Amino acid sequence: MADDELDELLDERAIRRVLHSYCRAIDRLDIELLRDCYWPEATDRHGPFTGTRDEYVAWVTALLRRHTMTMHQLGNILIDLDGDTAHAETYAVAYHSGEPPGDIRWNYVAGFRYIDTFGRRDGQWRIMNRVTAIEWTHAWDADRERLATFGEYLPRRDSTDPVYRRPA
Repeated sequence: MADDELDELLDERAIRRVLHSYCRAIDRLDIELLRDCYWPEATDRHGPFTGTRDEYVAWVTALLRRHTMTMHQLGNILIDLDGDTAHAETYAVAYHSGEPPGDIRWNYVAGFRYIDTFGRRDGQWRIMNRVTAIEWTHAWDADRERLATFGEYLPRRDSTDPVYRRPA
């Protein structure tokens, strides 16, 4: 394998890591990890929201706190490298469950694509610009009572989630 091909594979791997880290950050409400997925001057257009990285982090954090659970799954990821810039299209599905104020249950699944421009600085890739193109949504029923029987392995939206418990 030529050095250029190896470099491209490593760059794609690093970009995929950012995409997967973003999903963990959203699903575990790891706000610092979320912020680290973007360059400070990055922009995000996400549904009704358009703004800077810090504005997006504040907006999505408030939104996510209304949920009891989210789960993001990534599908097809196509990355086009161009020096220290990369363009990525990522298909995804996300499940959301929560109970906002009032008597309405707020459970839905959405299919969408992240359309990202990444930038590399000092060997590190991060999001510079993101557009979330929502393709569809569908309401669903969440069975939180049954899930509560899972005990200590019940997913949590903070650092007590099982993913953060590493064996010695």
